[in-house]
Amino acid sequence: MVLRRSLTKIIVALGLFVGTAPCFAQRAPGPFNRLILEQVNSMPKGGQYSASRAATLRLQRAAHFESGIFTVAPNFASPSYCSGATYLVFIKTIEALRARDALRLDLATLQSLLIRDQRDGEGIWGRWNANGPGTARLFKELDLGQNFDDFANAQPGDFMKIFWSPEVGKAEHGHSVIYLGMEKKDGIDHVKFWSSNIPGGYGEKSVPRSKIVYAVFSRLDSPQNLARVSRMAATDSYLARLLSTRSNRREVRDECGM
Repeated sequence: MVLRRSLTKIIVALGLFVGTAPCFAQRAPGPFNRLILEQVNSMPKGGQYSASRAATLRLQRAAHFESGIFTVAPNFASPSYCSGATYLVFIKTIEALRARDALRLDLATLQSLLIRDQRDGEGIWGRWNANGPGTARLFKELDLGQNFDDFANAQPGDFMKIFWSPEVGKAEHGHSVIYLGMEKKDGIDHVKFWSSNIPGGYGEKSVPRSKIVYAVFSRLDSPQNLARVSRMAATDSYLARLLSTRSNRREVRDECGM
């Protein structure tokens, strides 16, 4: 009888322990990821890749603001490069929300989205186009959404900065993309993404997971917070200095709120 009571107490205690064990939930699904993927699907294919000054001038022509509407004509941005491609999708997503009357932004905020000759870290486009975690840093400053670096939490439609080497900043080899998911090829894990890719331009690509040294994901949650741009510093000093200095993963995580 004593043994039976002891066993009962142990079983009850174990049950309470298991029942109160901490639960580590995954990140909330992105409310706008599907809309972002719709914009990706509406983008042209091909057009060649080029990170030249001429490509930037074409990018400026591709996104212009007129009569209260952001018009995005990605065919004008050809040839193209990666950060320009993902930024066009970002702008198209914002305009799609406005067209559905799901987002209202004042004129000054909309004009701040325009692509001009911003240097790295300057304004919205200058942050997006910067070395290092430009998009993630912008999301942190304006509280546009979540930043994280765990592939297990990634969802199709997340913005993603790929680092092909351990370098961040001056000597980095990076790629701005939109994450499309994981797949197996010949038993090897591959990462699928969309961007403007070398050499063909706009389109999907799949690379072995092992080729990606590090990645930062940014999930759009609160596009209405773009209205905070008027309170944002004209230039982000961290991103601006990455033109000439190195950074590291710890600093990336600190600067991006991860």
